[in-house]
Amino acid sequence: MAPGLALPAALLAALLALASPSLTPVRQRGFCAFYGACGHNPEVNASLVPSEVPCLSNTRAQLASGAVLALLRSVCPELARGQNGSARVCCSLAQLHALRLSVGLSGAVLARCPACARNFANIHCHNICSPDQSLFANVTRVGTRVGTDARPVLQYQLFYRRRYAEAAFASCQGVRLPATGGYAISTMCGRYGAHLCSAQRWLDFQGDKNNGLAPLQIDFQLVPDGVEPGEGIAPLDVPAWRCDQAPDEGQEACSCQDCALSCPPVVPPSESPPPFRVGRVDGALLLGALLFASLALAFLLASLCRRGTGQVVLQPGGHRRRVGEGWQRLMERAFRRWGAAVAARPVPVLALALLAAGGLAAGLARLRLTTEPVELWSAPGSRARQEKEFHDRHFGPFLRTNQVIVTVPGRPGTAYHSVLLGTKNFSGVLAPDVLRALLELQEELAGTAAWAPAAGRNVTLRDVCYAPLNPGTPGTADCAVSSVTQYFQNNRSRLALRAWQQDGKPPGTVDWHDHLIYCVNSPLSFKDITALELSCMAEYGGPVFPYIALGGYPGSEYTEARALIVTYSLNNFPAGDPRLEWALSWERRFLEVLRDFQSRHRHLRVAFMAERSLEDELARTAAQDVPLFAASYLLVLLYIALALGEGTAWHRLLVESKVTLALGGIAVVLGAVLAAMGLLALLGVPSSLIIIEVVPFLVLAVGADNIFIFVQELQQSPREPGETREQQVGRVLARVAPSMVLCSLSETLCFLLGALSSMPAVRTFALTAALAVALDLALQLSAFVALVALDSRRQEAGRFDLCCCCGTGKGGTAGVGTGLLRPLLERYYTPVLLHPLVRPAVVLLFLFMACSGLFLLFHVSVGLDQELALPEDSYLLPYFSALNQYLAVGVPTYFVTTGGYNFSSESGTNAICSSAGCDADSLTQTIQLATRFPNVSYLAIPATSWVDDFLDWLNPMARCCRVHQSGEHKGDFCPSTSSDPSCAFGQCVKAVRRPTPDEFQRFLPWFLQDRPTLQCPKGGLGAYDTAVSMDSNGTILATRFMAYQRPLRTSQEYTAALRAARALAQRITGTLRAVPGTDPDFRVFPYTVTYVYYEQYLTVVYEGLVTLALCLVPTFAVSFLLLGMDARSSLATLLTIAMVLLGTVGCMALWAVPYNAVALINLVAAVGISVEFVSHITCAFARSRQPTQVARAKEATVTMGSKVVAGVAMTNLPGVAVLAFAKARLVRIFFFRLNLIVTLLGLAHGLAFLPVLLSYLGPKPQVPAGEDTPGDTVQGTALGLHNPHFRDKDKDQDKDKDQDRDRDKNRDKDKDKDK
Repeated sequence: MAPGLALPAALLAALLALASPSLTPVRQRGFCAFYGACGHNPEVNASLVPSEVPCLSNTRAQLASGAVLALLRSVCPELARGQNGSARVCCSLAQLHALRLSVGLSGAVLARCPACARNFANIHCHNICSPDQSLFANVTRVGTRVGTDARPVLQYQLFYRRRYAEAAFASCQGVRLPATGGYAISTMCGRYGAHLCSAQRWLDFQGDKNNGLAPLQIDFQLVPDGVEPGEGIAPLDVPAWRCDQAPDEGQEACSCQDCALSCPPVVPPSESPPPFRVGRVDGALLLGALLFASLALAFLLASLCRRGTGQVVLQPGGHRRRVGEGWQRLMERAFRRWGAAVAARPVPVLALALLAAGGLAAGLARLRLTTEPVELWSAPGSRARQEKEFHDRHFGPFLRTNQVIVTVPGRPGTAYHSVLLGTKNFSGVLAPDVLRALLELQEELAGTAAWAPAAGRNVTLRDVCYAPLNPGTPGTADCAVSSVTQYFQNNRSRLALRAWQQDGKPPGTVDWHDHLIYCVNSPLSFKDITALELSCMAEYGGPVFPYIALGGYPGSEYTEARALIVTYSLNNFPAGDPRLEWALSWERRFLEVLRDFQSRHRHLRVAFMAERSLEDELARTAAQDVPLFAASYLLVLLYIALALGEGTAWHRLLVESKVTLALGGIAVVLGAVLAAMGLLALLGVPSSLIIIEVVPFLVLAVGADNIFIFVQELQQSPREPGETREQQVGRVLARVAPSMVLCSLSETLCFLLGALSSMPAVRTFALTAALAVALDLALQLSAFVALVALDSRRQEAGRFDLCCCCGTGKGGTAGVGTGLLRPLLERYYTPVLLHPLVRPAVVLLFLFMACSGLFLLFHVSVGLDQELALPEDSYLLPYFSALNQYLAVGVPTYFVTTGGYNFSSESGTNAICSSAGCDADSLTQTIQLATRFPNVSYLAIPATSWVDDFLDWLNPMARCCRVHQSGEHKGDFCPSTSSDPSCAFGQCVKAVRRPTPDEFQRFLPWFLQDRPTLQCPKGGLGAYDTAVSMDSNGTILATRFMAYQRPLRTSQEYTAALRAARALAQRITGTLRAVPGTDPDFRVFPYTVTYVYYEQYLTVVYEGLVTLALCLVPTFAVSFLLLGMDARSSLATLLTIAMVLLGTVGCMALWAVPYNAVALINLVAAVGISVEFVSHITCAFARSRQPTQVARAKEATVTMGSKVVAGVAMTNLPGVAVLAFAKARLVRIFFFRLNLIVTLLGLAHGLAFLPVLLSYLGPKPQVPAGEDTPGDTVQGTALGLHNPHFRDKDKDQDKDKDQDRDRDKNRDKDKDKDK
């Protein structure tokens, strides 16, 4: 004997020495070790399946004939292949029937792989019935039977060749359980589960008398090759089929899902492409650097060439210029007359404006606020919404999840020494006091009641819970609650149970530790192998998988879990269903109980959430931040009220104050917002909290800017000789209205184009903003002009602001004020900014900023993690943290099939299923292959398949599908638990085959309503009764197959998982459409509850680019038209706004502001705010009368820059600063940070970059139409349009006539006042 085999041989010899050789003295071919049935084993207290032990009988094998031979051919065909059709056996007819039942129980699980099922049956067939039984079976212990000489066998040894046992085990190792996505071997290996199972452990479990199935103890001895046990024993060594082999001609090899040997070579899918790099350098960084270098070089070369040009020859304006001049004169004349007319009749104008705005604002009574996230961010026509509606229509809404995560920080673990299962480490959270506290919580929740006001009743858990095995009339015990205490059926006495384990090594006490070790590795067991004899199934009858109830464990060491997870699944109901209030009421009570439990158990860290929690917290956050937004608005209002006034002398301070005018201007702005929202409410357009928070800020910035520009222009424009107050107002309005119209019209068109977005929240925001800006312009050109006229009358009469009844009695027109900012800009800022050496540096600096923003654009994260929407004191933040830290599996993902597919045809069935005979590219096999690469597919557990379990349920070897053959129930379904004689031989199908279409349609409803039992674990009730939607004729309208995602942590992973699932479903759709008879419109789509939220991120980048690009188009177009078709100034405006956007996106990357729909709303608003910073200065540049481009840029910066700073920047900054103190991080990130970025960048570009850009690229000087220019030249740039030598004489004559007419009217009015 080889030296390496000496030790195994010695061990076998020792085992034989311990056995009593007299119990099996004869060891020859054709001799038995036992035969017949000898009653029940007195050492087995509880058995799940009644069975008897054999009688000791070391006699010749019996000749099988008649019923024995027929049954032998059915159950053990290999033993029935004797000569002349005869066979000898060591089992009686009763033993064969018991064997058939035992094989049938396992066959229901293993039948999907014929080689495995046959190998497993052969193990027991040879064990019980082999005619050579005495060669490999050694009886070691027998008992006595009262009143008879028969001696029941209580224990024996079986000697198998290791190669045979391992070959049989290998054929079964990969067989799946379609209902769980796990492995069948996990139910047949006890505490070891599928991962640690081996051939020895597999057989040891089969022979363990404590497993609830084995009638006696069988000790399997696996003998290595080359080792002979001696004593005449010949280890059993018969052929075993590999899983990729077919046992018979009429059978198929096991499928790829159950047998790795059957799988074709699989090419791993390519993961995400690596980042773009050039060598070791970031590719985007390199391109950004090259772009900046190219632009800088081009600018410097152009500057050098320009410096060499000494004089510029004046050119005639041309046709386009003449058209532009005519358009400008027309606008100025119209606004001058309009302003004078309004100033002459201010009260009627105010009354009409108030009536119009108030009438539209009355529509707010019909305002409907949308708070449901799905309605906000997912368009009704989007793919995700349509798929959600299809799923909910056929299968009902997704279950409502209420979850508790319990940890015990800092508590050390302990080692437990099990006398039966070995040593295991238990974490600090798996301790008796924690488990008892968890039981206390679940008992309280099971007994608590919540008041539902609308229903007028108390609601308990049984009213709302998901009860898969008793959906009709559930009790509290029927509710699907996943918890580690469910391994003890939530029973305190079972948790405290202890028992003496006699067959331990050595014997000792077993308790909850032993039961838990067993159950976490074999969660589908109806009975553990300890002396406790407890079931692992939950109280409601279903399994509790450890990866659902435990978290934070290393590998598969479940007892080292750091978190206990309790999950309550509630039924969900559509909006409008009164039962939805039941669920919401119970969840409210759930949260109250958890808060109380948390306060009572300070040593535990308890994180929890209910389905309603996120929406509740968002509403609470909005309510908490309302005072903050109000304070922000009040601060802005206070600033405007104080900054709008002027002071020429202390004694006139109360007269020259503009608080009343400021409040009136603010009222105009808010009136526009309310009117816009009211009008949209009348049209049925819903609003949202984000509109209420953002639109007033935006319109206030636009409106305040116009207020400052108009009022300060009036203050800085002295009344001309002979000019009346009304004419002065009209003249000033004619100067500033084109700029106001330019900005407002650009913003309105920008927002209208932004309303083309598919996101409801973005679309509604854009519509509201567009309408509000347009109405604000209309009200400012009417109501505010009227208010200015009234304020001018008050001031000229010397009456106090806010108290017009009092005054100094000293009237007169206001003096010309310059304010504080304008002198600073004129004396210090513009000379430095427009210095010949500074201007190139400014251009290079802003070019660098733009290129940097372009590079950083590729580093902005896309998505919105739900934690950002919560306040920092939210109880959900610890829950999300624990979820990300401890959860071992993600949310379920359904692959849903639409109508138009024939499941009942053989080809249709084979294209779906994954058992033997199914297509290699079937639906379930494709999903299973995807789970091999979870980093790409994001799937962790294969899909459950009702088709596979239905086929196994029909298997004639099982007791599942039977039909009453006689009696009053003839033709009806006979459940597996029934022992009615009319069910004998009533199998639905008589052979292993695919059902016919008629059989498929007849038996499928039976399968879906059959409760799974030990006799038939394949029943579809609970697992599949809601997975198939059929009409009244039995036609399948929709089905779903449930897989599980791997844990997903960030919105980027959720988005990638959606993209991967859709790609997988598209591939499956193409395969199934090729099945004959399939409707061309049939498709498969993935669905989970998160898809409607994360679908937007698949297109939000593209949609954002398109939306922002569309917003820039009207900015250029309106500027081009209103600036007299000035292409250069319009391009400068467009370029500057685009650079503001690039800078904003770059700062988003630096300041950790993710890009999403909320950010897109703010970016669209940023375009509008940028227009305010840019367009007014561009318009002032075009109106400037200075002779050179630099001089005109300086004048525009001085005259309009001060107004922009006061009206836009200083209006935004105080309100934005307050938002830094918001409790919600969403407000701080997307409203404070983004608005601050936009304001500062807009101010920098408007007051620094744009003047310099215009000084380089401003329109060339041109001679007005009709003048000759031979030889005329000027140094630098030509005269502007408003040079006094080029005045419109007709215009001046009209103006003089108007002034004379208005002077006469005012003289009459003054006389009346004096009287």
